[in-house]
Amino acid sequence: MLAIGGAAVVLLAILGVALPVFLHDRAKADDETAVAPVAPSEPTLDREEYDRRLRQLAHVTDVGTVPEDGSEETRLWPVTAAYPEYGAILPFKRIVAYYGNFLSRGMGVLGEYSEEVMLEKLGREVQAWEEADPTTPVQPAIDYIAVTAQLSPGRDGKYRLRMPDEQLDKALAIAEKIGGIVIFEVQPGLANLMGEIRALEPYLVKPQVHLAIDPEFVMIKTGARPGTRVGVVDATDVNAAAEYLAELVRANDLPPKILIVHRYTRYMVTNATEIEPLPEVQIVMDMDGWGPPAQKYDSYNSYIYPEPVQFTGFKLFYKNDIKRLGSRLLTPAEILELTPQPIFIQYQ
Repeated sequence: MLAIGGAAVVLLAILGVALPVFLHDRAKADDETAVAPVAPSEPTLDREEYDRRLRQLAHVTDVGTVPEDGSEETRLWPVTAAYPEYGAILPFKRIVAYYGNFLSRGMGVLGEYSEEVMLEKLGREVQAWEEADPTTPVQPAIDYIAVTAQLSPGRDGKYRLRMPDEQLDKALAIAEKIGGIVIFEVQPGLANLMGEIRALEPYLVKPQVHLAIDPEFVMIKTGARPGTRVGVVDATDVNAAAEYLAELVRANDLPPKILIVHRYTRYMVTNATEIEPLPEVQIVMDMDGWGPPAQKYDSYNSYIYPEPVQFTGFKLFYKNDIKRLGSRLLTPAEILELTPQPIFIQYQ
């Protein structure tokens, strides 16, 4: 027994020394074979929700159904285009924008009222749209004319005036107060369109800044002075602007940009159906005409609906839309009856 006991004591003694070393070596081995923690995946676009909202804008409820005659049904809307990158505003929110220039009372509400009054009015419009369509949050926007067409040629003969940085900074500061985005409008006159867009690059690299092109004042193809005839852009011009914005998005890791193209005649945007939205750039064709409700409906149905690009917009003029006797401003509920529903609303 003593021998056995002694052996047991010796064995325990050996174990007493060896066991901690064994556990240490085992822990070290576990550390070496452990799987490295998986980095969190990058957020991705909710494509199912994106598609659902596109169908909602197009008033499409019978997805997957077959017409009674067995033919393949063709719809213009919703548009089939590349999915945007994560962080896209549209169609998850509806943009409601106030338009103008701080230095001009006649170019829109941004310059017509004091900042306090203007923001109060914008807030009421945002609320009206939220009540008209509770399913779509509203994104307020300051839509500022950063390059204004001019009746006089100026020193360089380009018939346009670039706003100073302090005015552009003011637009950003006002938008920040309301959690808004900023849209910089370009009216290049006889200047090169891409040259005027590139001049805004220090602002376009900011995530909250987007771009609008006003073909009415793109005069380089016609050679005419702004205001004497309607200007024109081609799909190639819009695609060039979109690709430039896409390059900025990729190079600066930005959320997708929005590019708005104004339109109130068929011929001011040529080859519109060849405009190509990109994953980095969402394109809005904005119905920019003014007049009584019947005229605005006709314009929308004549050259916005039949030439689908990606998204649509609708402009309302506080003064011009009510110029004619008996005319009135369309309500959000009435505009939402359009097909497709505009996702960008602009007030001048």
